[in-house]
Amino acid sequence: MKIEDICSTPKPRLLLQVCCAPCFCGSIEDLTARFDVTAFFYNPNIQPKEEFNRRLDALKQLIEIFPQVKLLVPEQDESQFLTSSKGLENEAEGGARCTECFVLRLGKTAEFLASHRDEYDFFATTLTVSPHKNAPLINEIGQKLDNKYGVSYLDSDFKKKDGYLRSTRFSKELGLYRQDYCGCSFSNWHLDGSNS
Repeated sequence: MKIEDICSTPKPRLLLQVCCAPCFCGSIEDLTARFDVTAFFYNPNIQPKEEFNRRLDALKQLIEIFPQVKLLVPEQDESQFLTSSKGLENEAEGGARCTECFVLRLGKTAEFLASHRDEYDFFATTLTVSPHKNAPLINEIGQKLDNKYGVSYLDSDFKKKDGYLRSTRFSKELGLYRQDYCGCSFSNWHLDGSNS
């Protein structure tokens, strides 16, 4: 099911895995108009801890402007990401390591929804707003987790209809921190200063 196909009263309850405030900027106005949104900030890939906290602070800053959005920050640590990416440390950006990272983050979101079925109707992710992320792959992972946990995942591609442009403009307008790497400690282009 696609996220844009959902329109009902009362608003359905959406558990939204949020990777960062700038990505959420691309969809927050549309989503809050149609859903009761809970931002689920599960990102054990983001290192170092100072970077994680900086991104969380930016998300809190955004949510102050949209107080109807609830925020959940589940327990997480880097070992969860390191375990899922073991043996993939030298993979190129966008490769198998990124796929495992998507599985980890969306999997935790689906698992949380499955144990809180009376609180949420659907789950989705803001990851698809980035032009550097493979939306069809992310949606395929979401659908597999939908089946595994018996929950409802909503396909999205938030970069469409100028979503990414909207996210960059809105986050700059609000003065939000905009990171220059995915957060992964193996992000080679971040570590060596290039973007290859």
